[in-house]
Amino acid sequence: MIQTGLKHYSIVIVSSLLVGVMCFACGDDKSDTTTSESGSQSATKDSSEITIDGSSTVFPVTQAVAEEFRKKRPEVQIPVGISGSGGGFKRFTVGEIDISNASRPIKNSEAEKAASNGIKFIELRVAWDGISVVTSKSNDFVDCLTTEELKLIWDAGSTVNKWNQVRSDFPDKKMRLYGPDTDSGTFDYFTDEINGEEDRSRSDYTASADDNTLVQGIAGDVGSIGYFGYAYYLENSDKLKLLAVDSGSGCVLPDPTTINDGTYSPLSRPLLIYANTASIGRLEVKDLLEFYMKEGGALAEEVGYVALSDLDYQSNIEMINAN
Repeated sequence: MIQTGLKHYSIVIVSSLLVGVMCFACGDDKSDTTTSESGSQSATKDSSEITIDGSSTVFPVTQAVAEEFRKKRPEVQIPVGISGSGGGFKRFTVGEIDISNASRPIKNSEAEKAASNGIKFIELRVAWDGISVVTSKSNDFVDCLTTEELKLIWDAGSTVNKWNQVRSDFPDKKMRLYGPDTDSGTFDYFTDEINGEEDRSRSDYTASADDNTLVQGIAGDVGSIGYFGYAYYLENSDKLKLLAVDSGSGCVLPDPTTINDGTYSPLSRPLLIYANTASIGRLEVKDLLEFYMKEGGALAEEVGYVALSDLDYQSNIEMINAN
């Protein structure tokens, strides 16, 4: 068809078209990163793609936001990875991705690595979560654990492997542990709050970066105990039993009220995203972040987390526009 159409044009016009195509191809030869005036690197050359990776806990919110945003901007591709908060920061601090999902704040060492690579960023809080302690739905002997009992189970060097070692009126039943891997921000937060030091944990448990894998293991094991974000409990509440936590003021279950007001203590925490400021210079990234702050609260609640106040989201928009 194209060859037939070209017969109607003069040689001069054809030559001009060929020159134009060649110039266009030459102009499209770019490197994998772009650099802002400040010298910091943007994560991707392709303005039709926004790259995101990091926390599996924040993933459901960000994925929901990405899907809704693409209904308005279908030309923008938004792959969202799940490598854990630590895994996301490893990529973010070297300029590989535009946005990093995180269920814990960035560490000083990670911020220093970003600075050494010319990466400037902003931190945006997007929702509240309550790390949920769960067991199998078929478990009928435990409803609540104290923070001291959780430490007894999960602390580094712990040899607890039966439920009656935690409480004498629990059955002489094998206990099997499930939890996030060491790249997870949930792992960092839980070990810090329960065991008193980040990364301080026994290692003889079934670990996975995929919370859905943990759900499957816990649900099928009557002697199980594990922990992950509240949204994953809600999504699987038909096969998981949620345990209350007693930090000294009585047993409290996580729910939108107790997570938001902090009475679900000490396992309530903020969920965060980090954005490369050079990437914010790209209109589609800025538009996505603003959309996140306008629609993310409702979407966070849809997937099982607790929204921030309208004032908090507006403050985030002002921060985005300042970059």
